[in-house]
Amino acid sequence: MSQDTKYLVGQSSSVLSGFTWRNVENCTPYILPYLKPDMLILDVGCGPGTITIGLASRVPHGRVVGLDRVPEPLEAGRKLAAEAGVTNITFQEGDILSLPFPDGSFDLVHGHQVVQHSTDPVRALREMRRVARPGGLVALRESDTRSAVWFPDVPGLQEFQVLCPRVAQWHGWEMASGRRLVSWALEAGFKRESITATAGAWCYSSPEERAYWSKFLTGALMLGDIGKVAVKQGLATQEDVEQIAEGFKEWATKEDGWYASMQGEIVCRVSG
Repeated sequence: MSQDTKYLVGQSSSVLSGFTWRNVENCTPYILPYLKPDMLILDVGCGPGTITIGLASRVPHGRVVGLDRVPEPLEAGRKLAAEAGVTNITFQEGDILSLPFPDGSFDLVHGHQVVQHSTDPVRALREMRRVARPGGLVALRESDTRSAVWFPDVPGLQEFQVLCPRVAQWHGWEMASGRRLVSWALEAGFKRESITATAGAWCYSSPEERAYWSKFLTGALMLGDIGKVAVKQGLATQEDVEQIAEGFKEWATKEDGWYASMQGEIVCRVSG
């Protein structure tokens, strides 16, 4: 993300703690077959580092750099890495639109749910391509909010599905980025034969999963940029925002509650 833009969901403690459920098994299974023990990996938009740490544990003779644009999640990542005893890892601040590394620095450049928050996804992919070595890989996984399905139809949830993309559009972000990854990669200079495209899904239905997602989205709405921008720009009233937050809480109590969304995935090989 560019340093002059805000992160849509914010950096509150509830949001950062919510990200800690992410790991290589549930977020990056599509890149596991490509990992080698001695790889040098850059994890762009690493957040609190749970995926970054998982990648580092799978390249014991290599090294992983976790990059984020603000210091708060990086501190969380350093603490988690120390607690896990993972030492082949570093965390630093940096901007995806101007990565602070020389050309050809990494075997794998990875991003999870990151280019959707950039005002220039193609430039972000070009930067990721630039710092990958010839023969190396660029891998991305991005959500597609247009594919999201909530059940049952609790008041507030449908309104959120309309409001969130409108707020993102105001910022210049693309919340349906999962479906656009191949086209962005082509614009960034990758040849079609070098792009492997797949898809995954998030699905939340158990009591624990519903509680997690409700807490995460309520925090993102009330403490992040979504609710604040919606009210400021006249996209919603404060009462509307509070109704949506109540909808998340009510949905979490529904025994038949279910939420799912598609995730687009690409692995691009950098030509030599």
